[in-house]
Amino acid sequence: MKLAVKLLIYLVLALALLVGVTQWRARAHERAAEASHPPVGEVIDVSGIPVHAKITGSGPDLVLIHGASGNLREFTMGFAERLSDRYRVIMFDRPGMGYTGRLPGSRGAWNPLGESPQEQAALLQQAADQLGVKNPIVMGHSFGGAVALAWGLARPKETAALVLVSAVSEPWPGGLGWIYNVSASRLGGALFIPTVTAFVPERIVEGSIEAIFAPQSAPDGYAEHIGTGLTLRRSASRANAQQVHQLRPHVVEMSAQYDSLTMPIEILHGDADTIVPMHIHAEELINDVPNGNLIRMPGMGHMPHHADPQAVVDAIDRAAARAGLR
Repeated sequence: MKLAVKLLIYLVLALALLVGVTQWRARAHERAAEASHPPVGEVIDVSGIPVHAKITGSGPDLVLIHGASGNLREFTMGFAERLSDRYRVIMFDRPGMGYTGRLPGSRGAWNPLGESPQEQAALLQQAADQLGVKNPIVMGHSFGGAVALAWGLARPKETAALVLVSAVSEPWPGGLGWIYNVSASRLGGALFIPTVTAFVPERIVEGSIEAIFAPQSAPDGYAEHIGTGLTLRRSASRANAQQVHQLRPHVVEMSAQYDSLTMPIEILHGDADTIVPMHIHAEELINDVPNGNLIRMPGMGHMPHHADPQAVVDAIDRAAARAGLR
């Protein structure tokens, strides 16, 4: 019995040491990521929640909302610069991502709750109000497309147009896989995610980027520019996993209201997108909205704003013209 007790004590101590080393290493990686990729815009206070925003250019307001596992740097590899000569471009980090904080009910390592698209849109709208944004065109990529749709539903008379790029918009069949199921759980958020932050190999990160861009390739320097270490921080990884894992029921709720979106809506989607398939999302959405225009992009994957940025810029210009802003 004494030997069994000693073995149990040694096991508990070893596990405690392993957890301690994992958390220490994760924090070290987070500090390095934040040091190498600090905020590129201003961090404003919205009812006690920090919201990271970057503004460039002048003209009608254009809000850009990034997708899952990202931050506003997604749009600063030349894309926003294509627009800043004729729009006031406002880029936001979504809640929990980049340098925007999480909503109070979604904080904590053991908390499995993720912010809905509606909650995210509400926070970003409050930030936009503080920045003096009026009647904006709102562009959303991927998960950001769901947030853009929530923005339009919440403020239909104060949203000039929507531009949806590879956007999540419709309920999809099946699940999301074990990674999201584990990462979004209480135990996974507290123990699995810190292990990923601490020990994930670079080749796994590179492989994930390749899969997101396929069949195109990521631009040179993409991973370094956006700062993948920011996404791998424990809080950001939890936020991303929880938000994506809990997205579908919110999309079901929103999709029943799409017929009320009367503003111009430009929809761009690649037929080779395997992350957010066009036939499930864009080709259903165009039948749900009264004032939509769908551009099908042959051979295009999930990242057209990098692979064919001019096509996305043209869609924004069309939206502006249709809304009477140009």
